[in-house]
Amino acid sequence: MMDLTWKVFSMTGNIDSYLLYKEFERDGSFADEKEEELESEEFNPPTH
Repeated sequence: MMDLTWKVFSMTGNIDSYLLYKEFERDGSFADEKEEELESEEFNPPTH
């Protein structure tokens, strides 16, 4: 999610996207999201 908010900001200059990015960065929300994603992959590995 953090990458998406940065990409939207960099492409549009939308200040709300930048503020959301900084909020994720400050709160550590991104780290929690990544941890949950990794745990999910451990239980449900991708089948490519």
